[in-house]
Amino acid sequence: MIRAGGDPLGDAFCRLRPPVQRRSAGQTFTPPGVIDSMLGWAGRGVAPVRVVDPGTGSARFLTAAGRRWQAAELVGVETDPLAAMIGRATLAAAGMAERAAILLTDYRSLHLPSAGGRTLFIGNPPYVRHHQVPAAWKAWLRCTARRLGLPASGLAGLHAHFFLATALLAVPGDAGALVTAAEWLDVNYGRLVRALLLGPLGGESIHVLDPSAAVFADAAATSAITCFLPGTRPRSVRLRRVASVTGLGELAAGTRVPAAALRAASRWGPLVYRPGVTQVSRPAGQVELGELCRVHRGQVTGANKVWITAPGWAGLPSCVLFPAVTRASELFTAGHELASTDGLRSVIDLPADLADLPEAELAQVRAFLARARGAGAADSYIAAHRTPWWRVRLHEPAPILATYMARRPPAFVRNPAGARHVNIAHGLYPREPLPPPALDGLAAYLRQTVTACQGRTYAGGLTKFEPKEMERLPIPAPDLLPTFAPTVPAPTPVPPLTPDAPERVQ
Repeated sequence: MIRAGGDPLGDAFCRLRPPVQRRSAGQTFTPPGVIDSMLGWAGRGVAPVRVVDPGTGSARFLTAAGRRWQAAELVGVETDPLAAMIGRATLAAAGMAERAAILLTDYRSLHLPSAGGRTLFIGNPPYVRHHQVPAAWKAWLRCTARRLGLPASGLAGLHAHFFLATALLAVPGDAGALVTAAEWLDVNYGRLVRALLLGPLGGESIHVLDPSAAVFADAAATSAITCFLPGTRPRSVRLRRVASVTGLGELAAGTRVPAAALRAASRWGPLVYRPGVTQVSRPAGQVELGELCRVHRGQVTGANKVWITAPGWAGLPSCVLFPAVTRASELFTAGHELASTDGLRSVIDLPADLADLPEAELAQVRAFLARARGAGAADSYIAAHRTPWWRVRLHEPAPILATYMARRPPAFVRNPAGARHVNIAHGLYPREPLPPPALDGLAAYLRQTVTACQGRTYAGGLTKFEPKEMERLPIPAPDLLPTFAPTVPAPTPVPPLTPDAPERVQ
């Protein structure tokens, strides 16, 4: 089966270790179609004399490369002893053992002698979030990047470490193609990868697979294939969005985006989905959502079990109980409008000065606070950083509420019921008064047009929209918004709402 191009040992490895067990090590095995496309791109240049796979697994990349370049030295790097063993066995069965070696070491510790020709760096670095990266390696990332004069963050996922390690190992004339999660295009820690591609790594092209494309059988994350030519200083980089693996080809297509535009952009995702449209230009008749509305994440309570209660609870006066959206599912099931607060739980939001309460209500509040303190609500990080500790400080009701993290596009829901919201949702607050038809049209347009690929996609398929990212969504100019409204109610202006500035918390 190996000689016929199969990977029976890799398939057995995946059966022995289910996805949940492999996830902590970032082990996802690359499908043949992706490997063929990456090798096809590499094959258009000078033939490599050495091929290096930074996360070898069962050696799928190395065996395919060995068949294409029958004189190339094959070097794999792997930290899992079992994966290294099956990779060596696969290469041996394929008749490549004499020119292959799989090193049981960390790629960031690798030292390579001169190859006397082109080295091709190709593979699928393990996808591991920063929470699982040891502190010593985070320090390595920051110190190494600093020596190169590049930005680095301890929040970087492991694939960013591998891009940096490749930049250290490569020499001018080499080539590389890595398939990773695409989040580095937009997140802050991705500045390091973006700077590497515009600098020493010499980015040549980036091909982002549509989030709906099931690239990896056991990992639901938006994938990007990044091709680079170390030692070159690119004047432009080809960017492309691809609907499926079959559409990859040999990674020859894409729209050239000038390096200056990439350097000026804080996120590259919009440039992939709208090639040639920079942050300072947009289609006629469109503005960014942030020009019309501020987007604010809901308030953090610090202890939901204490501050969120059942609707109609009689333990406190009604004046401190505020019906609120506390679950994203409440917005997903609301449809286009939250017409009533019936069924919503309440958030307890007490005034800063309790002496303003009538005596009977004050007695209820003091009894509640004693219970809350006993439950540890006064000792949480959030409570310790607000004054007084019991004041949640809910935002005013937002005319439009939006979910921001799910395995689907956000829900945008009009809020005529005036429900408050906690930090499971964003509130859209007009900067200037907007009549109800414009608000209805804005919510409807966002529901119809916003896709999951406009947010950040993480492992497991979760898509997230930070407030500033949501503010960058393109929308029609204000005078066009009413045309998208599903109904046209009386045009009574809605005053702009500015919530209390949220407290800064870690």
